[in-house]
Amino acid sequence: MRKLFIYFLMVIVVVISACSQAKPDNNSLEKSEHFVLVKGGTFMNTKSNYYGKSVTITNFYVGKYEVTQKEWIEVMGSNPSEFKGDNLPVEMVSWYDAVEYSNKRSIQEGLKPYYNIEKIKIDPNNKSDNDNMKWTVTINVGAKGYRLPTEAEWEYAASGGQMSKSYTYSGSNNADEVAWYWKNAGDNYLSGDWNWPLIENNHNKTKPVGDKKPNELGLYDMSGNIREWCWNWYGDFDSNSGSLRVLKGGGWMGDVSSSELSYRGKFEANGMGPDQGFRLFRSE
Repeated sequence: MRKLFIYFLMVIVVVISACSQAKPDNNSLEKSEHFVLVKGGTFMNTKSNYYGKSVTITNFYVGKYEVTQKEWIEVMGSNPSEFKGDNLPVEMVSWYDAVEYSNKRSIQEGLKPYYNIEKIKIDPNNKSDNDNMKWTVTINVGAKGYRLPTEAEWEYAASGGQMSKSYTYSGSNNADEVAWYWKNAGDNYLSGDWNWPLIENNHNKTKPVGDKKPNELGLYDMSGNIREWCWNWYGDFDSNSGSLRVLKGGGWMGDVSSSELSYRGKFEANGMGPDQGFRLFRSE
């Protein structure tokens, strides 16, 4: 009887130990400190391009911050950024870099990758004369891995979702409260009209993520610091082809108008710059 009791205790210890070492459920981000669950619906922000249109967004998760260089290095093993710093947003990354990172991080965390990436198959929907890559990237239906947002999802999140107060910028009508842009991203606060020599001499650059005020949903830097890649082609809002991909959110070198949540930026998918990065999204 004593031996049976000791055996029973050993079994309990093993079970408890196994449970304590079990991996967290990566399919859910409900308790994550770095992601926010955004409840879907129609657009409430009157400044949005989608306000008053028959566009309904489903629930999704979005990163509170732009992807940092530390996060990039942990997945990709190198750092392409011009301005170095663990807590600075990664930049100098193309649209292709962003989708590849999304897949690799998904795999690293045990998630089914969201994208099918065919690097040797030329995308017939890519009409660019300057894109020498033209990977064919399609969606892996039903996958819950990390991904780029659609332009509508990005704008819905930036505009505050169902909690929107109809701000012009993401979280405020005062750009300086929420955005890093050409006037405030350097040594001194600049005035007058946008001027590149002034920006360069002022040592403008990216800033650590999360230093400005968040928007209604608790999201940071959606109106400046870096421009953020979206999934969509630039053109009509439902375009299935094009030459350029959408960028949203302004950046440290951009004019204040590009920090407005309704502003639509664009660039070739293979293009990159020190003001271009991205933010991760995931389907619920």
